[in-house]
Order: sequence, then structure tokens, then C-alpha cells
Amino acid sequence: MKPIQEQILSDLKKEGNKEKADFFPKFFKTGPGEYGEGDIFLGVTVPVQRKIAKKYYKEIDIPSLTSLITSPFHEVRLTTLFILVFKFESKDITEKKQKEILDFYLKHTNSINNWDLVDSSADKILGAFLFQRPRDVLDKFHKSKDLWKNRISILSTFYFIRKNDFNDTLRYCESYLYHKHDLIHKATGWMLREIGNRDKKILINFLQSHAAKMPRTMLRYAIEKLPESERKFWLSVK
Repeated sequence: MKPIQEQILSDLKKEGNKEKADFFPKFFKTGPGEYGEGDIFLGVTVPVQRKIAKKYYKEIDIPSLTSLITSPFHEVRLTTLFILVFKFESKDITEKKQKEILDFYLKHTNSINNWDLVDSSADKILGAFLFQRPRDVLDKFHKSKDLWKNRISILSTFYFIRKNDFNDTLRYCESYLYHKHDLIHKATGWMLREIGNRDKKILINFLQSHAAKMPRTMLRYAIEKLPESERKFWLSVK
């Protein structure tokens, strides 16, 4: 029998679709100078990847995932992250095993190099583990010059937001007002919107202080769930 990691790769390749494999590079901006430059695809949909991850996550051990998380194929890396999340969130997981998953995740952040890879894993692994622990690694990622580490830092706080802990999110959003990349504007605006869904007053306070200098994308994402009249007002402030 083939090693499990080879079975996973084989299953993913069998599910590949040429039409999707041709489309995904455009969707994930893999052209020269774009944020996903050089990434390659099998053409496997996310639901199929989740199904394959669920099939194997109990059986495969963490070290065996190394060849998958470093795969040149985008879907293989994403499936690996789904496996890690399934493992991390399993009912019988121990703190020791969660720490092993976290360490593996941090060791391979260079492979977590597109927005869907970050968004599918950062809050569920890094955010969940650090919620009641020191968050130094998030501050380090926040200050990094690497786009994806920046996005990991802000998306990890989504777990904190769901626990009504907004301080780090607000601090990162304020710092990223002048970030050069639209993907960070989208992420910060999204997290501000999530805060507003839970405490509108905190969102309004942030807008009162910063709306005039917020990147327009960040502002639009942040106010998306507000009533139309309020959205128009904040857009006029910009």
C-alpha cells in the first residue's frame, strides 16, 4: 500500500479538472509580479479538498504532511491545511498535539502563501491556540515585511473576535491603515465588520477616528453591514 501522503496526492490528482486548472491561476493572481506569482493548480474544488482531508486526517501523522504542505500544487497545500484544522479541532485532541500542529504550521508559513490558505487556517489554528496565551508571534507577523504573515496576523484575531476580544484586532487595523496592499485592506475591513456585527459602537468609534484616512477598500468592507444611510455618510467622509 502507498504511504498515506501519496494516497492523498493521488486522490487530488484524480479529481483535477483541466478547465478549472486553467482558470484558477487568473483567479489567484499568479502572473508575473502578482501576489500569487508562480503558483500552479490541479483544478480541484474546495468541497472535494475538504472531503479528501476528512477522509485521511485521523490516519496521517503530522510529520507525514511535510511533503504535502511544501507541494508546488496549491490544492495540495490547502488540503493539508484542512487536515491540520480537522486534527486541531477534533474532540479528543490534547494540548500537546495542538502544540505539535501549531509548531508545524509556524514552521511552514512560507507555504501558506495565498489569501485562501491563510483564511482557511489562521484563526482556527494560530488564533485558537494563542487566545489564552502570549501572542508575541502575532506581533512578529504583524510587523513582518511579508504580505502573508501580515494577513495571518490579522486573520488569526478572528478567533479572538468571536470571543469578544477586540483589542489586538483594533491595534492591527490601526497600524495597517497605511499598508500598501489591497489584500490587507480587505482583511482589516472584514475584521472591523465582524467587530461591528458584535459591538457596533466600537466600530463607529474606530470609524470616527480613522475613516477619513482609511483605504477605500478597507472602509467599504468595514461598513458593509451598516444601514445604507450610514454607509453613504462614511463614504462621504472619505
